[in-house]
Amino acid sequence: MKNNIGKFLGRRAVRLLLLLVATMCITFFLMEISPIDPVTAYVGTSTKVSAEQRALIAEKWGLNQPPLLRFWSWFSNMIRGDWGESIIYRRPVMEIIGQKFLASAALMCAAWLLSGLLGFVLGIIAGVREDKLADKLIRGYCHVLISAPTFWIGIVFLIIFSVKLGWLPVALSVTIGVVEESVSLGDRLIHMVLPVMTLCLVSVSNICMHTREKTTAIMNSDYVLFARARGESTGSIIKNHLLRNISLPAITLQFLSFSELFGGAVFVEQIFSYPGLGSATVQAGLRGDVQLLMGITIISMIFVFAGNTIADCLYYLIDPRIREGGAKDV
Repeated sequence: MKNNIGKFLGRRAVRLLLLLVATMCITFFLMEISPIDPVTAYVGTSTKVSAEQRALIAEKWGLNQPPLLRFWSWFSNMIRGDWGESIIYRRPVMEIIGQKFLASAALMCAAWLLSGLLGFVLGIIAGVREDKLADKLIRGYCHVLISAPTFWIGIVFLIIFSVKLGWLPVALSVTIGVVEESVSLGDRLIHMVLPVMTLCLVSVSNICMHTREKTTAIMNSDYVLFARARGESTGSIIKNHLLRNISLPAITLQFLSFSELFGGAVFVEQIFSYPGLGSATVQAGLRGDVQLLMGITIISMIFVFAGNTIADCLYYLIDPRIREGGAKDV
């Protein structure tokens, strides 16, 4: 058993390394053929910068070297732990990623937990009340959210809760004009409400509809009909027969949603000007900051791959059919 788990994780590690190398090459190639000039993005549209000054700037950031040489220089330094310096922030890439990732992690973790719990509960309610009013309302809610763009929901929330009602701040992660040492936890939390709401409500649909389908299948099964014939109440059936059968698939699906969560965070952080990893990704792409974009690509790839690996491990450890199939492959 332990040997099979070790081989399983070993294959996943090799797959991650190959995926990282391929992703880095593709990202660098796309930035190389992009029409964005990093020097122009760095100095702006000012006409006071001479051609000699532009050449010095390009030399400082290594932009005057051939693409393959630049990629190999960055890759060899990255292997040694030096991820380079950001053109935009003029600080080490790892320092920026660490700061931005903490802000995004708080946002994504809150939305991830809330969306999972809300989707799980709504899915159970809809499945237990199949074809009733509650089921129809929940399914309608999920279908609307699945087809609604993330940025549109964020803008609607801004109009309602910030502009019209004035209950919540419009943007940023803290109040403007307040130094970092004076920012309270309550201020940070109140600025997270709208971004978390937007990201959470968009992520609810998949887990809700999946849980509903599993719930309806179990509630219509023979052993549940037999339990009803014995006089068990609906609450007892949910507790004794339903939860244990739908919890693992729901948890696994929730871990598989890491990629969607990260993609949604990019839009949400742009809408609310939230200073996280998503907004840094957009800025790095628009301003040709290759080193920062490559670093963010690696971290986000590891983040998404970790979620998928956790989901696979849950199935691997619990479902014997997958263990047997994995043993045959190695």
